[in-house]
Amino acid sequence: MVDVAQRAGVSISTVSHVLNKTRTVSPETVQAVTHAIDELGFTPNILARALVRATTSSIGVALSAITNIYFGDVVRGMQVECTRNGYFLFLTDTADQPDHQMEVIRALHERRVDGMVLAHVPDPENRAVRYLEKHKIPVVFVDRAIEGRFDQVLVENRRAMQSLVTHLAEHGHKRIGLVSGIQGLATTIERIEGYRAGIQAAGLSFEERFLECGESEIEPAYEAALRLMHLSRPPTAIVSANNKMTLGLVRALKALGRRIPRDIAIAAFDDFEWADSFDPTLTALAQPCLQMGAHTIKLLLKRISRPQRRPVTMVLEPELKIRHSCGC
Repeated sequence: MVDVAQRAGVSISTVSHVLNKTRTVSPETVQAVTHAIDELGFTPNILARALVRATTSSIGVALSAITNIYFGDVVRGMQVECTRNGYFLFLTDTADQPDHQMEVIRALHERRVDGMVLAHVPDPENRAVRYLEKHKIPVVFVDRAIEGRFDQVLVENRRAMQSLVTHLAEHGHKRIGLVSGIQGLATTIERIEGYRAGIQAAGLSFEERFLECGESEIEPAYEAALRLMHLSRPPTAIVSANNKMTLGLVRALKALGRRIPRDIAIAAFDDFEWADSFDPTLTALAQPCLQMGAHTIKLLLKRISRPQRRPVTMVLEPELKIRHSCGC
């Protein structure tokens, strides 16, 4: 900064004001400082500035399967809100592994992010939660509910899944299968509970054989769908509990030569941009991803500015989009 000030013919404090926008500086002076910075190749030391200010204007986001369109849309909502408020977003993937989740949280903390957004990965030792509480890190949990005094932005899973099952039952289906997600996740548990509630509300008997784990991924869901369809009395309708598993389900049915919805009806939890390009178009629950992302950052910024305020849990409602794969 001394070199920049000398080259521009101004004081060091003026260079600081130009860089940090902390005081109005004449356009001519701004141009002179900017020109000197370009000539000298000066880059501000963000970490040094963070030590002085005790803030980095950055937020760390640790999610699972960031290649999933669902989380991609959530992050897009976060990014818009971060940009609006002058924050930079660091994005990383926990790979749904508790050990890696801890590595990610420590790495973000060491880089002095002002706060974190997490899609929690269950851990028998609860290391992530204990670490966050010990270091008093501002955090908002997104998508997956967690016990404790934390801000959270969630989607209503139980009633939504129940409505999907009810819709299929109203079409006359009595054998309805479910391809569920990773065991132990809050979203998986809630969607299974909603599925069972829908079966019960329709006056049907819950049968364990109609529930298969697809591990939230394409290939395991493909295998799960094959197991369902190879039952002596297979389901006449199947619900997929997330968008990636829907792809595995559809591929399995295609491999077996089953026509949707003529031979079997399907519906999904998670809508995606090209769901109405399926043939037939896909009946699905659309989650409010952009709103989730925006609300998450708004809550986190409030937590950063007011660390002692009471925790808030926001639960957003998905929208049932009825198309043709269910038989409508």
